[in-house]
Amino acid sequence: MLSKRKVRKRLIIEGLITLLIALSPVFFYSYKYTPRETEVLDFILFEITSNGFADARTALWYYLLKIVPLILLIIWFVTNKQWWYHAILIPIAMYSFQLYAVVANNSQQVDENEIFYVIAVTMVIVPVVYFIRVKLIDKHVHGIDLEAMDTELQILKEKEELRKEREKLEQRQHTLSKKM
Repeated sequence: MLSKRKVRKRLIIEGLITLLIALSPVFFYSYKYTPRETEVLDFILFEITSNGFADARTALWYYLLKIVPLILLIIWFVTNKQWWYHAILIPIAMYSFQLYAVVANNSQQVDENEIFYVIAVTMVIVPVVYFIRVKLIDKHVHGIDLEAMDTELQILKEKEELRKEREKLEQRQHTLSKKM
């Protein structure tokens, strides 16, 4: 049974995650409550400039268009218990590369070359997910337990080695009996 401290910590974390998910539409549409046609939006901890967009409000809209789904995908990835959860890394990578491209560079080229980075990430993730799937299907659908098969093969090798050793001993015994 979990201690009260662990239960409380878990409830707090799950509550914060739920609150973040519930407030995600508010975060997404928060750009509508910013002034139009300004070059800089000054918040308490940071400021957002137009960064090549028509104005700072448009830049904020684009940032939120990438950040909110990215956060939701990260939450999904972290909390998912399915075997295929690694596949969620592909859209996470896509949104991450797009967000980085627009924040790091001027917005003249938005969502153009990120596909090459996503393809590279996909080339790594897809085989990993496929091999996980194959192992699970072999074990749970076909009833093939690879560890049990490895153990059986090891036992068979040991038996074969013992049989060969016994044959050598029998041959030595036969040779000794002829000498006597």
